[in-house]
Amino acid sequence: MSKKAKKVLILSVAIIFIILGFFGLVLPFLQGIIFLVIGVFLLSFYSLKARLWIEKHTKKYPRLFSITKKVEAWMAKIIGEI
Repeated sequence: MSKKAKKVLILSVAIIFIILGFFGLVLPFLQGIIFLVIGVFLLSFYSLKARLWIEKHTKKYPRLFSITKKVEAWMAKIIGEI
């Protein structure tokens, strides 16, 4: 798969997860926070601003910061080079 197609696919999936997350915040049967977190992590592979936002908001909490770094590394291993 080409890099451009992979970027478009990841961005599309991130937007879908974020939209599902917003729906999940008002619908009782959908876990909104989980979808939002996954969507923002996927968006951080596409956008530097999203990555910096995640780092800025998790540096206050060292355990959360280390967890986010592990999750990003795990997702990068699955997704591959972008």
